[in-house]
Amino acid sequence: MELGNYIRKLRFENGEMTQQELANAVGVTRVTIYSVESGRFVPSSLLALKIARVFHLPFEEVFYLKEDKQDE
Repeated sequence: MELGNYIRKLRFENGEMTQQELANAVGVTRVTIYSVESGRFVPSSLLALKIARVFHLPFEEVFYLKEDKQDE
C-alpha cells in the first residue's frame, strides 16, 4: 500500500495556494511539498497533521491509502 493525498486539489481549492506558500505554512521546503504531493516522499505524522491543519481538515480528508493491486 501507498499513501495518496489530495494536496494539489486542496491547494487550488484554497485560493490557488502555491507549493511554496504551503511549505512556509508548515515549515518545510517547497521541494518537500512537491515530493509529498507527487507521492515520492511519505511525510512524517507531524508533517501530515500540519498539512491537514492548514486546510482545516482531518488527516483522512487530505491523505488516503492507495490499494496495491497485488494485495487484492
